Amino acid sequence: MNPARLTVDRPVMTGMATLIVILLGLAALTRLPVDLLPDITYPVLTVTTAYPNAGPEEVEQLVTRPIEQAAAAITGAREIRSTSSEGNSNVRVQFGWGTDLREAVDDLRDRLARIASQLPEGAERPLVRQFDTQASPIMQLGVGSALDPIQLRALIDNRIAPRFERLPGVAAVDVRGGLEREIRIEVHPERLQALGIGLDTVRSALQEASVVSPGGPVVEGRREFRLRTEAQFRDLEEIANTVVRRDETGPVRLFQIADIRDTHQRPTRTFRVDGADGMVLAIRKLADANTVEVAAAVRAEVRRIERDFPQVAIQIPSDGSRFISRSIANLGQAILYGSALAVLVLLAFLRNLRFTLVAATAIPISVIATFGLVYFGGLTLNLMTLGGIALGVGLMVDNAIVVIESIARNREENPGLGIPEAAIQGTGQVSAAIVASTLTTLAIFLPLFFAEELAGQLFKPLAAVVAFALAVSLVASLTLVPMLMARRMLHAASAATAPPHGLERTYLRLLEPALRHPWWVVLASIALLLFALQGFRGVGTEFLPATDEGDIRINLSMEPGTRLEVLDAVTRDVEATVRERVPEAQHVVTSIGASAFGFGSPSASNLRLNVGPRDARDRSSDEIAAALRQAIGQPPGVTVRVRATGGIFMRGFGRGDDTESLSIEVRGFDRVAMNAVALAFGEAVEDIPGVTDVRVGDDGGRPEFLTRIDRARAADLGVDVRSIAQAIETAIGGSRAGQLRTGGTETRIWVQVQDAEHRRLDELLNLTIAGAGGDRIPLRSLVQFDPVIGPSSIQRREQARIATLFVNVAERPLGDIAADVRAALAQLPLPDEVDYQVSGDIEEQEAAFSELFLGTVLAILLVYMVMASLYESLRDPLIVMFSVPLAAIGVVLALRLTGTTLNVQSLIGVMLLVGIVVNNAILLVDRMARLQRGEGRAVRDAVLLAARQRLRPILMTTLTTILALVPLSLGLGEGGEAQAPMARVVIGGLLSSTLITLLLIPSLYLIVHRSATAAVPPSPGTA
Repeated sequence: MNPARLTVDRPVMTGMATLIVILLGLAALTRLPVDLLPDITYPVLTVTTAYPNAGPEEVEQLVTRPIEQAAAAITGAREIRSTSSEGNSNVRVQFGWGTDLREAVDDLRDRLARIASQLPEGAERPLVRQFDTQASPIMQLGVGSALDPIQLRALIDNRIAPRFERLPGVAAVDVRGGLEREIRIEVHPERLQALGIGLDTVRSALQEASVVSPGGPVVEGRREFRLRTEAQFRDLEEIANTVVRRDETGPVRLFQIADIRDTHQRPTRTFRVDGADGMVLAIRKLADANTVEVAAAVRAEVRRIERDFPQVAIQIPSDGSRFISRSIANLGQAILYGSALAVLVLLAFLRNLRFTLVAATAIPISVIATFGLVYFGGLTLNLMTLGGIALGVGLMVDNAIVVIESIARNREENPGLGIPEAAIQGTGQVSAAIVASTLTTLAIFLPLFFAEELAGQLFKPLAAVVAFALAVSLVASLTLVPMLMARRMLHAASAATAPPHGLERTYLRLLEPALRHPWWVVLASIALLLFALQGFRGVGTEFLPATDEGDIRINLSMEPGTRLEVLDAVTRDVEATVRERVPEAQHVVTSIGASAFGFGSPSASNLRLNVGPRDARDRSSDEIAAALRQAIGQPPGVTVRVRATGGIFMRGFGRGDDTESLSIEVRGFDRVAMNAVALAFGEAVEDIPGVTDVRVGDDGGRPEFLTRIDRARAADLGVDVRSIAQAIETAIGGSRAGQLRTGGTETRIWVQVQDAEHRRLDELLNLTIAGAGGDRIPLRSLVQFDPVIGPSSIQRREQARIATLFVNVAERPLGDIAADVRAALAQLPLPDEVDYQVSGDIEEQEAAFSELFLGTVLAILLVYMVMASLYESLRDPLIVMFSVPLAAIGVVLALRLTGTTLNVQSLIGVMLLVGIVVNNAILLVDRMARLQRGEGRAVRDAVLLAARQRLRPILMTTLTTILALVPLSLGLGEGGEAQAPMARVVIGGLLSSTLITLLLIPSLYLIVHRSATAAVPPSPGTA
């Protein structure tokens, strides 16, 4: 069926149908959300549990392991990782793609409720978060004020942070820095000893003196009342007058044995923004929330907060949505420039402005219609969907070019043919060919829709957009283009469309000797292919192309146990170096001490530099990082790591703030042996080219004292072990003893021995604890302290301990470095029961490469099957498929000449080539078959005539596709590096395949059909 017969006779209907599509697409465009990438955030749930004053090993045994066991039973859980650090447990549960996280949250909370009784009494309730706490926040807000630090922290906790948390799409707001109010009871141990009072007595007295209790119902006549007892502390005076003990000498009140201070909690970390002390609010979004929309809502709320709280100044040192917006705008420009270049190619070949405009209508119609697909498909405008449009711009006009060229040639060769008849007849002659070429292109995307890993999640939207745009362009070419070409006004200057015969004569002079020696052409093509395949050995591999997002991280780590003040002084020196050596730095956010969720070492600090857009500076992020690495060096006692990070781009793939792209996980049972192996691995790989520095996740442990209780003696004296441990905890670390409620806020009451941090342990052993019969037993007779080295944190994967060696890489492709690392590690002997795994981005790279290689093979098979079905032939589609391997020649040249690596993006380009490069061969073989079988021409004559007739549409479609991708291939502007490898691969492969196809396909057709006759049955669409 030829649809042009309907549309040429009904132009109004065709025009209205086109306008309906355009209106719906434009309406959808105004409602489309914008994001950097498709929704590929890892399906991760995080369980965080605070266990104050507990060491990493206690947290691991008492908190982390029960939670891991509960999470392992959840349906769909694929991997469980955990970090146990001082006072904190973090369990990260990763699910399979497509998991409904809301159902997973309910299931996980239900299982956590079942094990709640197994958790220690001092542990807080586990919090389940629907995001990865180790992933980067989308925004950071710096808060400064002249207010007292305690007042500022209270204002943010109670008034400002909740306003951000109420915004749609905001998952959590991490409040960092500032000082939290605390009522500290500093007990004098000498007075306790003189009066024979224990810390447990003080703590119990405070807890019992501040209660809220229901009293039950009271009935008076016809009414019933509720009785409630509120006896909470209301001010410091009530706390000070609390009776701790009463005996024959009278009451002993708290103020007699302790100092009551209204102060702040002991700071464990501090923050600076651009060198000034302040607070930082880290905004985290829900997994399915739109980054740009959330960031816009946060910025609007910032303006409202500054209006409502003039004493507070808020700046935004880090905003990931800015990079997203600039990247999308840059990609939009690439689409416009590519479209303009494609139209110029059409004008150069058609030499008719009106015909060029008709062909060009396929671009806006296809693009606008695709916006409707994006909207109704629940997708976003992102680098993948817009990248698909940019990739398809040149392809969108291919079908229209073929139709217009066929109509124009019919008019030229048959001057007496009417314009409407020429439009119908010309469309019918090529309809089978363009349908076949479009279907083969669409077939290559099918494997992507079955991909389950990251590559499939990343490129499914791109595949859907390109496929839909090409389908729309096919429909437009078979309906709208013939209708427009049937208008007489377009043919007023049709004489100007005469083909460039000089180009055709030159082509035929090359083709005729090739047809005299067709086997030489085949052998020469094979030789070129084999030579090109050798070039693949020099092409590096990596997971994703590096992007310059203006984000640089500096990590400093010192000896475990280093005081916060010492670490702060070292960090200030580094900040001074940054101010001196990095004039591009727009903002510097400094974090000193443990991280927000307690994962990081308390002896480490981090600096995050925002150096602005790439176009606004002369140096790249990598160059700035390399200069800083050299300027800072390695000060004595300090380990420094400097790297330019992927920032928000890598955060979409589950990468965190402090994660290198390559790491080595050592598994075993003995922590000392595992750390020794990790250190040996570090020495083995640190000299590999491209490795800038290495870091062992476990920093060797931190000094601590292990309390050993004499259980037999404690039992004899009637003292339980739990009471002993609690007394020691209260004396040294302190413990909660109630809360002070004032003005709707609650402040914890903390009991601790005065100057506990600066006292010798021998002094604390003089404290007493109640024994059987009320006797006071000194702790000295029950416990002893042994100095040991304990871990600062414990990492686990799949419920087994691991020691991780982080490898920072630069200046070399990741795949090459990983290969060298594996070769170096293979030469090292391993202790029994210790093994290792190279992980990080290399794991994702290998999984993605495997899936895409399989997808490419499936695409080749599908393309052949589609063509065989359409032509009801096995031979002709096989001839066409010979154009596919020829693309490898251009692919290798493009990668080597531009220094591009083989990555996920370039592999997608290879898959696309499978469907694109066969289009030219289809045009040739289809026309040859029509002339030979339909018109009874000799094989050689059919080959020569078909080659001459199809030269111009082949050159036009190839050049429009190539030039439309040139702006994308340059990789200029924000985010341009992400799409450039795919464009470069397509340009190189299409160019080489087209140039060789013009000689190889006619030669192969002649070889295969040399003995054929005109009696062979006609191909589809001949009639």
